[in-house]
Amino acid sequence: MGEGSSSAAHEAADMTRRMICGGVAGMMAKTATSPLERFKMLSQTGEHGSQGKQSMISLYRAILANEGFFGLWAGNGANLLRVFPAKAIVFSSNDMYRKFMHGVSNTPQDQQLPGYLNFLAGGLAGMTATATTYPLDLARGRISGKLKVDGSRHYNGIINTILVTSREEGISALYKGVRPTVLGAMPYEGIKFGTVGLMEAIFPYKKTYDENGGIMAGLITYPNDTVRRMLQLQGSRGTEEKDDNSQAGSKNKQHETQAQLGVRISR
Repeated sequence: MGEGSSSAAHEAADMTRRMICGGVAGMMAKTATSPLERFKMLSQTGEHGSQGKQSMISLYRAILANEGFFGLWAGNGANLLRVFPAKAIVFSSNDMYRKFMHGVSNTPQDQQLPGYLNFLAGGLAGMTATATTYPLDLARGRISGKLKVDGSRHYNGIINTILVTSREEGISALYKGVRPTVLGAMPYEGIKFGTVGLMEAIFPYKKTYDENGGIMAGLITYPNDTVRRMLQLQGSRGTEEKDDNSQAGSKNKQHETQAQLGVRISR
């Protein structure tokens, strides 16, 4: 009885440690790479105030001109608020799913799981974390995915973004794009943890598993990430106005064309 309770306490302490370490590490990494993430999101959404594709240098200058130096970190607060629980849930739930897979496959705990089970455990962990923290990801997408123009920002902060989105588009709008996001989390985390498990089996003394797994997963699932960002901005402030203007311009062109045809026919 004493050994069982001691083992359970040790597992709980280890899981807590992994949650805290994973969350802190994720926050530090996201803050350091936030400017690059901002460039990526503006390139994905096209909401940078210019026509056509923009280079990284052009986006950097546009952000500094419109939002100042700290504009490079726009949306980072929502990202940090999201990434701590998300990373913590991924790490802890991956351990839980891996332990479950060990039991289902009758694989001893001290042996590596087969690659497909590593993939499945990691994918389920990613889906769990994504579904839990998605409204924060949407808030970050709407803040970071639009460039401030004409001295005004469409969304100001995490709470404002969530409240405005809920009021103007309904509560369900907080989950716009959740389907490709959750579905994309399965291959992303699955490939990531599956690659880590594969490399641990092949190269047991190397220590770059997480980095290589993350790179592989990011490259393969990048198109899905672009779809997610575009869906998050659907119906949002600024984007909706742009759509209305483009529709009005299209209608005007149609009327002009019809008028020109009418003149030609009358002649």
